[in-house]
Amino acid sequence: MHRRIEDYALIGDEQTAALVGRDGSIDWLCLPRFDSPACFAALLGDEENGRWRIAPEGADECTRRAYRPDSLVLDTEWETSEGAVRVTDLMPQRDGAPDVVRIVEGLSGRVTVRSTLVLRFDYGSVVPWVRKAHGHRVAVAGPDSVWLRSEPSVRTWGKDFRTHSEFTVEEGESVAFVLTWHPSHRPRPALIDPYEALEHSLHDWQAWAGRCRYDGPHRDVVVRSLITLKALTYAPTGGIVAAATTSLPEELGGVRNWDYRYCWLRDSTLTLGALLAAGYLEEAEAWRDWLLRAVAGAPADLQIMYGLSGERRLTEFELPWLPGFGGSAPVRIGNDAVRQLQLDVYGEVIDSLSLAWQAGLPMKPHMWRVQCALMDFLTTAWRQPDEGLWEVRGPRRHFVHSKIMAWVAADRAVRALEEDSGLDGDLDGWRAMRDEVHREVCEKGYDPERNTFTQSYGSRELDASLLLIPRTGFLPPDDPRVLGTIDAIQEELGHSGFVRRYSTDGAEVDGLPGVEGTFLACSFWLADALYLTGRRKEARELFRRLLSTANDVGLLAEEYDPVAGRQLGNFPQAFSHIGLVNTALALYEDEEAG
Repeated sequence: MHRRIEDYALIGDEQTAALVGRDGSIDWLCLPRFDSPACFAALLGDEENGRWRIAPEGADECTRRAYRPDSLVLDTEWETSEGAVRVTDLMPQRDGAPDVVRIVEGLSGRVTVRSTLVLRFDYGSVVPWVRKAHGHRVAVAGPDSVWLRSEPSVRTWGKDFRTHSEFTVEEGESVAFVLTWHPSHRPRPALIDPYEALEHSLHDWQAWAGRCRYDGPHRDVVVRSLITLKALTYAPTGGIVAAATTSLPEELGGVRNWDYRYCWLRDSTLTLGALLAAGYLEEAEAWRDWLLRAVAGAPADLQIMYGLSGERRLTEFELPWLPGFGGSAPVRIGNDAVRQLQLDVYGEVIDSLSLAWQAGLPMKPHMWRVQCALMDFLTTAWRQPDEGLWEVRGPRRHFVHSKIMAWVAADRAVRALEEDSGLDGDLDGWRAMRDEVHREVCEKGYDPERNTFTQSYGSRELDASLLLIPRTGFLPPDDPRVLGTIDAIQEELGHSGFVRRYSTDGAEVDGLPGVEGTFLACSFWLADALYLTGRRKEARELFRRLLSTANDVGLLAEEYDPVAGRQLGNFPQAFSHIGLVNTALALYEDEEAG
């Protein structure tokens, strides 16, 4: 039977990441990048699709596990009748090839430990040829090779297309395994010392976490979320992937399964705000620079998402040999939503660049030209219907959130011209657009009978993105229409104290059958909106309830099922952790730690 999504922990090297289960099995790892084909894909299938388990012989789930403080180094411990052992998992930041380091340490007694390595390249479909070479077991198939060694060397053998090792450890003894990916046409990769790698990784992560300038309540979970965002960053370019996985279901057993191993423009403003507010200017600048490179080109060709380096072609296809997590099929690679028109991204890009400028990040000479080009396109394009923030696969509509973000684009551009007389731009035209969008949204996107804004013009459906209205400055927090919208969303989209993105009561809403869980980022937005409107106690109660949905090592997926009490969707989800950081800063930044 499949484990739960929350049974996994994350390790990574800021270029890719692995998921480690409570049973000591790495069930997901893409090499050499986040978006590369997986060599361990048991997460979306079974053991035969690839995994690497290290655990005491005959043991099942661990006794306890935790990250080392302020790091991405994971300790998993088992207490058995023979004694106790700890497995320490990490991926050191790479100089060349990516490495997975697993150190087994005896804590008490004398424990027999087994390692079972099942390598299956190309998302669990290709069985490699394995040979011995230079003290390693080397697995090769096509362009991929993986090199495995242990220090000290332990008894290792091959059987049933698996690589097995068995050894015993007593208190104070340790055995370290190093698994290294390398292009198959190149000679043996450089060797690393696993114990030095552990020491350096701990130092690097803890030094990075120590830069966090937030010192209010719940600092530990804020730092854990920031470490998770750092781990989801593709260091060579500064891009931040939405999640480390593909096709973890929004409905268990359903078809709402998407590939999130790419970088979304919709996350840009909130990501930048979180990094800047927490004191990570270098990471914020790297994200801003990735954004500028990705959006370069004709404004009409702006995409909602890009690859790790700004790649545009993210063709979607299915993997029929993988049954999916908990039978949730199809398993998808790529994402066809890349071809959608989502007008809100223009506002998010311009808002991000405005935020970066206000925060004092070093200017790029072409930043303002990019914003002007986007505004010139948006001046007329904002009138079009689009697919909206949530990438619905139904018909295009005049989504209210998209129009509000068009207003944000015009507002930020106008403010820039008003504050800097040295900039050139169509001040009168952009002011006129800003006023026109505002009038139209208030006329066509508002339901006076229910005193609420709606998901799209003329509809009765609501949308949790409307909770961002006061945050954007479109209307002040005390506006009766804002207060009415918050109440309506709590009433109609609320579920057990959390918030759904929108109603999924019929396939005509988003073109898909089935339902989904409550959306964690939207629930954080509700806490923000409650706080802005003076309902501070209620906001903090919701925030604490949201913290309870994190797993035992502080990680959040995209969604949460409050009835089953389990996480849903891709994991860990950057959008959820961004929401946690921003909400904590909004609710508690002025308070002392305690």
